[in-house]
Amino acid sequence: MKKVTVKISGMMCGMCEAHVADAIRKSFDDAKHVKATRTKGEASFGYDGEFTDEMRAALVDLINKTGYEAGEVTVR
Repeated sequence: MKKVTVKISGMMCGMCEAHVADAIRKSFDDAKHVKATRTKGEASFGYDGEFTDEMRAALVDLINKTGYEAGEVTVR
């Protein structure tokens, strides 16, 4: 399983974290262990299989559409 992490600015509270995590779960059916953390300014989740460039772009677009600002996406 790969770990996908996206940097996010603008999360201020627990509800922000929940909003981001829920949006990721709804958009990426295979996402596992989704967690958003305002103190680190990021969200991360496990993903089986290949996480393509199109998926990276979709993740950034998703975060931006939820009202936050997406930054770098890393896959390890």
